[in-house]
Amino acid sequence: MSKPDFYEVLGVTRDTSEAEIKKAYRRLAMKYHPDRNAGDPGMEHKFKEAKEAYDVLKDAQKRAAYDQFGHAGVDAGRGGTGGFGTADAFNDIFGDVFGDIFGTGRRGGRNQVFRGADLGYELELTLEQAVRGDSINIDIAAHAECERCTGSGAEPGTAPVRCSTCGGTGQIRVQQGFFSIQQTCLSCQGAGRKIETPCRDCGGRGRVRRQRTLAVKVPAGVDSGDRIRLSREGEPGRNGGPPGDLYVDIAVKPHPIFVRDGQDLSCEVPVSFATATLGGSVEVPTLDGHVVLKIPPETQSGNVFRVRGKGVRTVRASGVGDLFCRVQIETPVNLTEEQRATLRAFDESIRGGGAKHTPRARSWFDGVKEFFERMGA
Repeated sequence: MSKPDFYEVLGVTRDTSEAEIKKAYRRLAMKYHPDRNAGDPGMEHKFKEAKEAYDVLKDAQKRAAYDQFGHAGVDAGRGGTGGFGTADAFNDIFGDVFGDIFGTGRRGGRNQVFRGADLGYELELTLEQAVRGDSINIDIAAHAECERCTGSGAEPGTAPVRCSTCGGTGQIRVQQGFFSIQQTCLSCQGAGRKIETPCRDCGGRGRVRRQRTLAVKVPAGVDSGDRIRLSREGEPGRNGGPPGDLYVDIAVKPHPIFVRDGQDLSCEVPVSFATATLGGSVEVPTLDGHVVLKIPPETQSGNVFRVRGKGVRTVRASGVGDLFCRVQIETPVNLTEEQRATLRAFDESIRGGGAKHTPRARSWFDGVKEFFERMGA
């Protein structure tokens, strides 16, 4: 009797991802498991079919062989997987189905590949670099394959030997009644092999730590908190696994003139007492050069003026922000006696004019007077 198509058993297509195949198996395993269908041989048969199909399609190499040669490509090398006993199958459900939930999935094994770890780096930029973009070289300390042993961990001229405890599988099974528990071999730490003569450069690890220089292309408009991902620039993988990624976190240094808020910039502009009173103009710096800011007569300290289009274009928006200039009236210092006398005469003339020259001061004093009157009532 010919075997059914493994893809049809799981209800998936040939281009289905590994994650979707696992989901399909989970649904069928819970539906057809003998413990939930006691005394129904038909359900047990479907459960074994689903388990056999999943064992092949979850493995990239077996799946490729099955896609090319069908059942003939995987039956010859199945070895000890032919008998799908209830105890083994139930244990596999715990490992494959619930492993992702509880973080107790099977680990180790000489053929299991591991993706390399991700790395992080904080890159400090000036405001000008963040706004305009830049290309910056950074130095990263990360692991790399040992050149002396080419990653094997064994001294040249020697080779790792098969672990006698697990027979080279990297795992051992412990039968406990109904359950069959699979554990990582402690003798070889799941590698399936032991290194009797470690490489003198890497100490048997197969990797050494090296400094390398990478060019980071910073796009225009980044800001503090943004992150740049450099694919496959992290730690190397194990057993042929892909390397991790490098994440570059952006931190923009404080600027001596400007404060950034998203697309907008702000700055404080010192203005003389005479210019604020009579009106005039001052030159204001921007990231593109200088602009002339007109100061209307009777400008008060703290007034804010907007210069449109002189802000920042961020990486997430198409428009350009504005520049906000906050006026700070500068008090004169180091006056001569003649200047002091002139200023006193001017102040007396202002006081003589009453509230029409200093409306804010008059309003403030009236408020203070009313406050103390209420306190004394």
